[in-house]
Amino acid sequence: MIEKAMALRNMSATLVPQGGKFPALMIISAGAWGLGYFGQPHILARFMSVKSVAKLAESMTIAIIWVFLSLAGAVIVGFIGIGMFDNLTSGDEEKVFVYMISKVMHPWMAGIMLAAILSAIMSTIDSQLLVGSSALTEDFYQKAIKKDASEKEVIVAGRICVIIISVIALVLALSPNDTILGIVAYAWGGLGAAFGPVVLFALFSRRTSWQAALAGMVTGTVVLVVWKQVRLDKYMYEIVPGFVCNCLTILLANIIVGQKDEKVLRQYEEVVAEITAPK
Repeated sequence: MIEKAMALRNMSATLVPQGGKFPALMIISAGAWGLGYFGQPHILARFMSVKSVAKLAESMTIAIIWVFLSLAGAVIVGFIGIGMFDNLTSGDEEKVFVYMISKVMHPWMAGIMLAAILSAIMSTIDSQLLVGSSALTEDFYQKAIKKDASEKEVIVAGRICVIIISVIALVLALSPNDTILGIVAYAWGGLGAAFGPVVLFALFSRRTSWQAALAGMVTGTVVLVVWKQVRLDKYMYEIVPGFVCNCLTILLANIIVGQKDEKVLRQYEEVVAEITAPK
């Protein structure tokens, strides 16, 4: 049934996209979604909050298993939805799980499942709001605006940042021409292209300096935005050129500048020694 529905819609049943001018680029774009994980602050915050280095391996295993199960479930829902609904257009495809719940479940169970969807949404929203607010408050307000801010002032500034971020998100969500997937893809790509390479180089290269990190973030962001604005994203997901240019910029900056701060180098060696120490 699913295969027939896919054939009627001219959808490819293989990894090679149907009708694309550059199928290899489309496959690379699909795989490049994984690059975005390195730059997601709400995900990195979970690893930063681990109780000890000894728990990192266990945490990574649990995280990978959970991501595999959740994404596999999403793919299965998509395949089943192809066979169940044949008239979903103009963004209604994103609501296939909701329609599926309403169609096959008792109202009581449907209510529980819909609540599960909302809880997952709220979990991501509150994580993003808290991380964004903390970054603006601690890394911008306390360091650039008022270094001697009291605890009460920091709390007030954090709450104001939460409101500002919420309003911006609301305005973006009200755009009638964007789908949820489109907005998420752009944001995911932006965070991945801007911060992903910086995180990786900070972890695996002792030569990485703040100059290299700043240059890489600016380059990755600019390349991603320009790639999107000139509509090249129809050929390749914008995170790919942004991520690659960010990496190349950091590599070049590391060669030219390098890390010369003895305190940073000492801290790097201490962390490496702690992680590589026999358990």
